[in-house]
Amino acid sequence: MTEYDFPKDLKTMTARELELLSDQIRDFLLEKVSRTGGHLASNLGVVELTIALHKVFDSPEDKILWDVGHQSYVHKILTGRAGDFDRLRKLDGMSGFPKRGESPHDVYDAGHSSDSISVALGIAKAGELKNEKFNIATVIGDGALTGGVAFEALNNAAASGSKMIIIINDNQMSISPNVGGLTQHLGRLRASLGYIDMKKKIRESLSGKGSFGEGIYRSLERTRDLVKYTVFDRNMFENLGFKFYGPIDGHDIEELTDFLEAAKRSEGTVVLHVITKKGKGFKTIEDNPDTYHGIGPFSLETLQPIEGAKNPSYSKVFGDKLMEMAEKDPRIVAVSAAMIDGTGLRDMNKLYPERVFDVGIAEQHGVSFASGMALQGIRPFVAIYSTFLQRAYDEMMLNVCLQNLPVVFCIDRAGNVGADGETHNGQFDLSYLNHMPNLTIMCPSNDRELREMMEYSLKLSAPCAIRYPRGPAEAAEGDFKDIDGSCEIIDKGRDAVIFAVGRSVRSAKEAVGILRQKGIDCGLVNVRFVKPLDMKGLEEAAEGVKLIVTLEDNVVAGGFGQQINGYFTHKENSVKTVNLGWPDEFIRNGKTEELEKIYGLDPESVADRIINEI
Repeated sequence: MTEYDFPKDLKTMTARELELLSDQIRDFLLEKVSRTGGHLASNLGVVELTIALHKVFDSPEDKILWDVGHQSYVHKILTGRAGDFDRLRKLDGMSGFPKRGESPHDVYDAGHSSDSISVALGIAKAGELKNEKFNIATVIGDGALTGGVAFEALNNAAASGSKMIIIINDNQMSISPNVGGLTQHLGRLRASLGYIDMKKKIRESLSGKGSFGEGIYRSLERTRDLVKYTVFDRNMFENLGFKFYGPIDGHDIEELTDFLEAAKRSEGTVVLHVITKKGKGFKTIEDNPDTYHGIGPFSLETLQPIEGAKNPSYSKVFGDKLMEMAEKDPRIVAVSAAMIDGTGLRDMNKLYPERVFDVGIAEQHGVSFASGMALQGIRPFVAIYSTFLQRAYDEMMLNVCLQNLPVVFCIDRAGNVGADGETHNGQFDLSYLNHMPNLTIMCPSNDRELREMMEYSLKLSAPCAIRYPRGPAEAAEGDFKDIDGSCEIIDKGRDAVIFAVGRSVRSAKEAVGILRQKGIDCGLVNVRFVKPLDMKGLEEAAEGVKLIVTLEDNVVAGGFGQQINGYFTHKENSVKTVNLGWPDEFIRNGKTEELEKIYGLDPESVADRIINEI
């Protein structure tokens, strides 16, 4: 792909050359992502759409925005970054999402869904204020369109009169299949897959008849709306006042180009409804788009993932345990925001479909929905990734905690998530949860603790949060201290003690081993309960030591460690405390182990810091 001068070369390539380019890009993506891992199915689905966008528009003068941004790999190829794909999502390598610092063609740093229309409208208004002329096209998936902020933006855009193009990339998927009324509405518009086929056949039958055939086809095109609305109702976008074109075959570059050109010439906001196939070009991926949405390295021959960790993931442990609990307790339900598979709920959804609720990409609604069920005696477990739960802060605070309702927040992907980088790291949850009244916060360090914490949550008549990391669950070993609100004192030390939270317990154990080899007697506490803290147990573990070190997979600012500072530094016999966690910055993509070493959170660095502080 590096032999082209993109996006300039697209302007002069023939239709046949663009088709061949589509095949080349798909082969390129398959090869590169098989080595690095990444978002594959979504990118295979937007190859022709991305080519058409860069053929019609002049980026970066014209602005092309990608909602969520995980489907921007083709955009990166077509803006001169094909040579960077060997370092995709790796430390100091290319991000898997648009990044302004990476290229002038990346308009904003994407990563979360549903906000691209708002951003595009802001850019349009800024252009009007500055009397600048450029085109704006934003691509938003049908899954992302279910997010509330997308509706807020559509409402505002309809009244604004601003010129921009909204492209709905309709592949009937987010990560899992989409749900809800909007999906049903798009499905009615999609009826028209037969209508698309009919148009194709007419075009093909007339293509060999020269200008006469082209004239007939154009004449038929002028009657398109009349025919379409005889069969299909007007849609919500037209009812809001937008000019609407669709459905459009998202894998036909010529058709896409025609409609984009028409939209480019139009005034006001235009909506294009584009039908694409997630995983297009490879049947195995087309048939399993959820599996290949975000995938690790895989075999090019079999398309099967390269074998990784043997322990089940925390998500799997959670899903299996919740299904077991649901069998015994009919009050238990699960709520997910378009993440049934990602949060480990697939099997429970099959067994109890009436008790698993996928609310779409709508975290705020999902939390409020759960609060309503809790008001009626249901026990909802809300499974959402840490980074996305940030979007429901207000609903957690007022609809759940203020009313002291027994909703269990199962916070997946807490802490550093590695390759997905800044927008997906869950390093802020302890900070934004700690100050919520009535909320109990638990952090398991292994699989058994997660299961026991889920059971313990049912004993509470108040809200609680259980936060656990991405990846394989640590297997519990040795004796087990019951989950009862207390910490676990693993070892007592004379010189220092580490108070470790969740996943950090493993690193702390290794650091303690290193210190003991160097003659330093360091104790270790598995904190388990970040709120309320078991101060009696923590005081016992800290008795007589010179140094307390807190270790957490969260930012230091507002995190667990600062609570410890506030307590131990004001005691009569105060103890020196050092807080270790992520710094007050957004952490870039890379392997978690690499990043921990850079930021001094790996076992060797923790041990060195203790040696220097004693």
